[in-house]
Amino acid sequence: MYMLIMVLDDTSHLNDVLTAWDQAGVGGVTIIESTGLNRVLQRHSADMAFVGFSQMFGSGRVGHNTLFTVIEDLELAETAVAATEAVLGDLTEPDKGIIFALPVAKTWGLTLKK
Repeated sequence: MYMLIMVLDDTSHLNDVLTAWDQAGVGGVTIIESTGLNRVLQRHSADMAFVGFSQMFGSGRVGHNTLFTVIEDLELAETAVAATEAVLGDLTEPDKGIIFALPVAKTWGLTLKK
């Protein structure tokens, strides 16, 4: 088993990525709002008045979404990455996000989607 984690840079793509993951066979995704170091530092820079103004009118993105789930194997992770790139494009391009998988030794209270 593996924990599949994605930090989605542009939150406007959240529903499309979730739909792609669901269609790829990934289930039980948990989503949390998160932010990265660069965005925190930008918010507290000397140009704070401009950043606040842009956020007031909806043009300033301040956060990410972090998605995570437990999956059976790395084959499903590869399928989820391909589905994600079909939505977002190449993940190696800037401002797309990252996906990674970590081994999970044991779980309790989990039924994996078949």
